[in-house]
Amino acid sequence: MKIDRRHSLGLIAAAAVTAAAPRAFAAPAAPGLRWYATTQRSRWQAMTGLTPTAPAADMFKQHVQFALDKPAQPIEGFGGAFSEKGWQALSALPQRSRDAAMAALFADDGAALDLCRTPLGANDISRGWYSYDETDGDFALDHFSIANDRETLIPFIKAAQRIRPDLKLWASPWSPPTWMKQGRHYAQAPAWPGRPANGIKPDQLGTEGKDSFIQDPRYFDAYARYFRRYVEEYGKEGIRIGMVMPQNEFNSAQPFPSCCWTPEGLARFLPYLGREMAKTGTDIFFGTLERGNADLLSKALADPQAGPLIKGVGVQWAGKGALEEIRRRHPDLPIWGSEQECGFGDNAWHYARYGWNTIRRYFNAGARAWHYWNFAMPLGGMSGWGWPQNALVWIDTQRGTYQLTNDYWMLRHLSAFVKPGARFIPNSSFMGFENQIAFRNPDGEMVIVVQNEESTPLTIGMVLGGKQISPTLPADSFNTIVVPAAMLG
Repeated sequence: MKIDRRHSLGLIAAAAVTAAAPRAFAAPAAPGLRWYATTQRSRWQAMTGLTPTAPAADMFKQHVQFALDKPAQPIEGFGGAFSEKGWQALSALPQRSRDAAMAALFADDGAALDLCRTPLGANDISRGWYSYDETDGDFALDHFSIANDRETLIPFIKAAQRIRPDLKLWASPWSPPTWMKQGRHYAQAPAWPGRPANGIKPDQLGTEGKDSFIQDPRYFDAYARYFRRYVEEYGKEGIRIGMVMPQNEFNSAQPFPSCCWTPEGLARFLPYLGREMAKTGTDIFFGTLERGNADLLSKALADPQAGPLIKGVGVQWAGKGALEEIRRRHPDLPIWGSEQECGFGDNAWHYARYGWNTIRRYFNAGARAWHYWNFAMPLGGMSGWGWPQNALVWIDTQRGTYQLTNDYWMLRHLSAFVKPGARFIPNSSFMGFENQIAFRNPDGEMVIVVQNEESTPLTIGMVLGGKQISPTLPADSFNTIVVPAAMLG
């Protein structure tokens, strides 16, 4: 079913969501000047009362100034991750509600997510372990098949494409086929206490700092062609994979699908991968990097054969500790936030606040894209390996209803307004207020996203060109202010 974007907001309102209906929007003082606010109890309020004035003569009242003449990195998009369990949860909804939930994620009058991630084989949100070729020693890949994905991931992606035909996608594996690994097991660590056993034996364990993938040209060649077959088979389904990363969290030995690599091991593999991805026009990023150690990236970039193939880096979790050093060493290398930390399955307001602070750190450190993790999960958000996780859409599979979570509304304050090709706008505050980030879209309008973390309303003066606005932000709120290009001069 193709959803008309003009009607998607009506579908959202008709479904079982917890969001309060937006207030009727009264025109602000300046044409095109818009302001939306979200609190824990009131979502997406259309606010009024913004009146541009001359900048205050008292510099102590000019809280924030924006460097419109010094735009920084371009922005490539916002998104999340497709998963098997996410599609299972969405499939428990009546069709109308499922359409509304998808519209909330992807439609222009929803979160407008446009740059998304999908797993290359099984991940920790899969129905169980699988790869596209588990036939031992099948170097010719005669048994390669994406049949599993036609049940879950491909329908999920196609449902998103019907709403957003310009959706961009990238992929990474959590584990190669087991016969390509030293331990011949999909995991790298025993199950966590109290969780279902994964059957791994002591001699199959992986270790950070050691290559679990068999370091042999024959295996590198087969695995690179495995990537190409994946890209080609998805292409036949009408799904373009524009970029791949060679391994999710390559330092982490996990009880779910995972594979440890060293930077040197990845550098040995990348020339093989580069040869095959060149045949499909698919870019390669390094990652995903989940350690706060920029040396892990720099070693691969320094390799004369691997380095030129790396077009960017995906950073997640503890990798954020390396962001500033990556930018300092490699200022022209695109940085993507590849996975927001996934929370505890309760979708609490305090975790949306934590997510906001993480996002702000990434963009201030030069990130060009941001990815949430789960689009959708059932209540409690339990992964197949016993790990509760947050999601943008929380689904009661028994009742066939859903909620848009706190994380959803926080992310929408950015993704609904910041367009691909926007530029990050640095800002400063003489008074030390640093809880905002700003972007300028290709059409010239400016998007300011600001949090008031205080328990009382807070008035912030914002100097924009020759004008000033001074919104009084609701207590404990996220806010987006869209400033028309004409007001900026």
